Amino acid sequence: MHGKAGVWLLNTGHAIDHMFLLIFATAVTAIASDFGLTRWEELMPWSTLAFFLFGVGSLPAGRLGDLWGRRPMMIVFFVGIGAAAILVSLAQSPLQIALALGLLGAFAAIYHPVGIPMLVRGSPRPGWTLGVNGLAGNLGVALAAVVTGFLVKYLGWRAAFAIPGLFAIGCGITFAFLARDDGPAPARRTPLQAEVPQGMFLRLFVVMTLAATSGSLLFNFSTNGNYELLRERLAAVTADPSILGLLLAAVYAVASIAQLVVGRLIDRFPLKPLYLTVIALQIPLLALAAFADSWLLYALQLLFMVAIFGAIPFTEAMIVRYVDDSMRSRVAGMRLTVSFGASSAAVWLLGPLVREVGFAALLLLMAAIACCTLFTVAWLPPAPVQDKAG
Repeated sequence: MHGKAGVWLLNTGHAIDHMFLLIFATAVTAIASDFGLTRWEELMPWSTLAFFLFGVGSLPAGRLGDLWGRRPMMIVFFVGIGAAAILVSLAQSPLQIALALGLLGAFAAIYHPVGIPMLVRGSPRPGWTLGVNGLAGNLGVALAAVVTGFLVKYLGWRAAFAIPGLFAIGCGITFAFLARDDGPAPARRTPLQAEVPQGMFLRLFVVMTLAATSGSLLFNFSTNGNYELLRERLAAVTADPSILGLLLAAVYAVASIAQLVVGRLIDRFPLKPLYLTVIALQIPLLALAAFADSWLLYALQLLFMVAIFGAIPFTEAMIVRYVDDSMRSRVAGMRLTVSFGASSAAVWLLGPLVREVGFAALLLLMAAIACCTLFTVAWLPPAPVQDKAG
């Protein structure tokens, strides 16, 4: 277990991770205007490198977390992502912003395979711990909307990167002084769980990776596109970026509570039926949102984000149930490399797709992706091994 300071900082790190990856999506209209581009869609593909490195960087990050240690890797995460955000604020062209965002994505890759296993190690209620951590991460998504909206309005888009960057560096320094040393590197610890049979592990890994990939596609399509979706469908209500940011932050804040509910349920009930139920809810909500406008669209956006956020804890819960702590970061890193790397295509496709066919087609595509997730999760082993101590 970790001290309260360590737990708070680890959860804060999840908020920082998701917030920083979405500052660009919220500020993209202002950045495009500053760079002389006529449409935000032209600039959106330049952020693809950040999400690609966020994925592929998970493999070396997970390996280093297990073999070198999770605490030093988290210090690197906080300081590195903060410094990278400051570099983004100094960019003078789309190419420079793409490279700086790529560096930010590389440091962001550290959190999930390192921070989450560090947090759940020894937790008596891993589902609840994951739910709280997921809530923190998605509150970071909400902060990206509201904080960026206000900073862009009053201080400009560069401050929207620089000020959070300084905060992250401060968190890294605090973490170095206050977070407890978590002992030997995980790979050198004595295993506490029975080894999962190879056939079951391969099946689990395939299901976990495919489900996480489709889930990450939905997460990236929604969180990177929601602001512009609201701007288009609520144009008759408001065009004020700070108001839109508040509305979207409210969606994320409410939707994030679903993670606490799901985390509590994971500790009490079998994983598979819960996972299938949450995924099944995504399909009709996304399909209906494709044809909705104004406040009806806003209500449906809130509901489908509840379902998308509610699905997030399940893949981490599978790792906790099946994989010993001594190798969780490496397994998470392998899964995240595939899922986040593949889902980075969502960021590259978002702008061109919306420009060519509109948000209605995007939302219908997301409903189809949710169908694929449902079929994948149906192959999940029905009786996961319970986590014993790790």
